[in-house]
Amino acid sequence: MVVFEWLNDQLLKMQWLSDLVKMLVQNVFKLNINDRLGGSIHFFIYDTIKIFILLSVLIFLISYIQSFFPPERTRKILGRFSGITANVLGALLGTVTPFCSCSSIPLFIGFTNAGLPLGVTFSFLISSPLVDLASVLLLASIFNWKIAIAYVIVGVLLAVISGTVISKLKMEKYVEPFVFSNKMMETEQTELTRRDRIEFSKDQVLGIVKKVWLYILIGVGIGAAIHNWIPQDIITAVLGQDKPYSVLLATLVGVPMYADIFGTLPIAEALVLKGVGLGTALSFMMAVTALSLPSIIMLKKVVKPKLLTVFISIVTLGIIIIGYAFNAFGYLLV
Repeated sequence: MVVFEWLNDQLLKMQWLSDLVKMLVQNVFKLNINDRLGGSIHFFIYDTIKIFILLSVLIFLISYIQSFFPPERTRKILGRFSGITANVLGALLGTVTPFCSCSSIPLFIGFTNAGLPLGVTFSFLISSPLVDLASVLLLASIFNWKIAIAYVIVGVLLAVISGTVISKLKMEKYVEPFVFSNKMMETEQTELTRRDRIEFSKDQVLGIVKKVWLYILIGVGIGAAIHNWIPQDIITAVLGQDKPYSVLLATLVGVPMYADIFGTLPIAEALVLKGVGLGTALSFMMAVTALSLPSIIMLKKVVKPKLLTVFISIVTLGIIIIGYAFNAFGYLLV
């Protein structure tokens, strides 16, 4: 247990990095990290470097594993199952695809075009930006493993239940016709060498980092400002755990925004440290990643308004329920 705690602190939470940044701020910048400015600089440098290190390593490993499961092979695997089993597998597939909501939509189109059930593709679409392995480890590095595992469970449940409901409603007629046209041809997959897989993984790391680096910097910057510059009594007056509307407000504020989950994690961290309920912070984070305005606009191009409304309503309701549940029982995870 002691060894595990040491490894967790040094490898995941990177306590060594925090100590190095502390020395940098105090000895080079001549600032006290207990002051607002020094604390903000420490928070920004430490969280930014930690997120980029963990993100790069994890995306590389996930992509290497993912190289064994190209879309055609994945479609064949999912096509063998039906009902809730297929929805569960679609949601679990989303957890190992490190895509933002906008990047997931082309794959969603491909799966639908290839004949997979609509509910399964929606389970994938919800799970992919919301619950990936990299975000789980980052959650563990910021909070703890109990919270990270609980987040995975509720995220996958939300994806499975939402996909199942959409499947039961038989809403295939509300998908734009072009999605079903030009059926995918089955092609024989070329077996990749180890070098090919390494190159693929490196390309994935570079591609994803290029897409999310700005959101990470913005998110860490906002987190640093919340943590060190906004008084706690102001934040708790608006989003305090005792405010019954806090989850609703956090969810509604998060929907119009667009950021990757890696950019919203530092904001959630700062909010919780300021006394905001865990469920409120997670509701904000989930709304930003699963229901971002750009992804909704893209999805509107491939589904009709009725299906889009059902999708948004189900996911929003699920996020709100999850938020209140975490606020009520989150103390068990601390």
